[in-house]
Amino acid sequence: MEGTSMVSEPAVPPTPPVPLAALLAREDLALRQIAGPAGPGVVLHGAHTSEMADPYPYLLGGELLLTAGVHIPDAGAHPDAAGRAGPGPAEHLEAYVSRIVAAGGAALGFGLAPVHDTVPGALVAACEAHGLPLLEVPPRTTFSAVARAVWKLLERARTAELRRVTEAQQSLATAASRPDPVPSVLRQLARRVAGRAVLYGPEGTELAGEGAASAADAPLADLARLLLTRASATAGDTAPDGTHLAAYALGAGRGFVLGVAAPRRDPGDHTIASVAAVLLSLLTGEHQSGPGAARSSALVRLLLGAPPAEVAPLLGGGRRLVVHARPDAQPLTPLAASALGAALGSPLVDLGQDVVRVLVPAGRAPRPQPGWTLGVSAETAPADWPAADAQAARALARARATRTALVRHAAGSGLLGLLPEGEARAHARAVLAPVEASPAGAALLETLRTWLSLHGSWDRTAVALSVHRNTVRQRIARCAALLGSDLDDPDVRMELWFCLGRR
Repeated sequence: MEGTSMVSEPAVPPTPPVPLAALLAREDLALRQIAGPAGPGVVLHGAHTSEMADPYPYLLGGELLLTAGVHIPDAGAHPDAAGRAGPGPAEHLEAYVSRIVAAGGAALGFGLAPVHDTVPGALVAACEAHGLPLLEVPPRTTFSAVARAVWKLLERARTAELRRVTEAQQSLATAASRPDPVPSVLRQLARRVAGRAVLYGPEGTELAGEGAASAADAPLADLARLLLTRASATAGDTAPDGTHLAAYALGAGRGFVLGVAAPRRDPGDHTIASVAAVLLSLLTGEHQSGPGAARSSALVRLLLGAPPAEVAPLLGGGRRLVVHARPDAQPLTPLAASALGAALGSPLVDLGQDVVRVLVPAGRAPRPQPGWTLGVSAETAPADWPAADAQAARALARARATRTALVRHAAGSGLLGLLPEGEARAHARAVLAPVEASPAGAALLETLRTWLSLHGSWDRTAVALSVHRNTVRQRIARCAALLGSDLDDPDVRMELWFCLGRR
């Protein structure tokens, strides 16, 4: 992309310029603009006083240059040593103004008295011709007062910009803690820069975006793809419609890019976007090195047939908790699942069709997460992870049925410990065999398990299974017929609950 810059910008926002109109509004200075353009586009970055005939070498750009006109020659310019006349006032002022404009001067202030009673007409004409704002400084207003006023305005603008950046940083941090952190951060960033914020994936495809779409979307995507091919962390450009574009690489070599398009580029916008980039780097995944490489190795070994007990050490420990989670309202997306895993302290996240499963290290008891309903298993060794997965599923069903944010699997021994494990499992399989062998055996058993766990509540079971209450009634009636039992009998219910737990 031609004209694209790949440079690092300062982390601290520089002092923003102040409008010339703000200085003119100071009644105590009594300044009056008599030539050149006006409006909000004319801004000042500082003030400088000089009586040099050519101030060009001493200007940085953006200054209000103050002069009393000491350097302006008399109408009858003195001849030089060769007898040639020097430039007259008009020629001198034309060259003087052109040099100020070439140096990037923002405006010229001309002080009346003691040298000139009025602003020379040739200076007014030159400023008008070159588009340089010209201010008349009355005799009672000192240049020091004008310069002090400019610096006060600049300090006020800097304080306001620092406050804006600080508030934006706080709002971004708050957004990152929401149940849908990635869209929330993008939404907050788009609002703070009054533009659009987009997260691009490793292939340069848009994963999420906030803010109104515009003609700058295509150039922004091109800039993001270009950044993926460069070693730079940031890139900037300007769209054909004048929109300012910026791209930020997220993480180290993971291929995610944050793109920002805004109608203007305020000094603190880069700092705000940089904070958003750091937060998104944390939310979009981990670096693929160290622990990440070990987890990849564990996955490969599992796929090649290694038992869970063998790969468990690569995952950072043996015993784990299984968490099943469903969002309360937000869409179930990979980004939401990744953010939930980060909140639970584990990168081992599996996104299913309607549930997120997270394998959490033992000792990190999950807490309720805003916007999610959780079911948590007991701590288990690798060989029992499949059983823990079933425990978490049942706990989630109970949590949804009871509208509880988090339900943990209650594993107590009690009477179950009086029977040998093998005999208990054999008895459970024998009792439940008629149901399990039926065409809809899995659905019937799950309905029976949920119904019993909810004390025979038709409505709560229907909510937990996302089916109609009449469907629950039909399935329970079918179970009773297959088992040849009266499910209203507490003894029958107790035995079935025992069998379902040992199956």
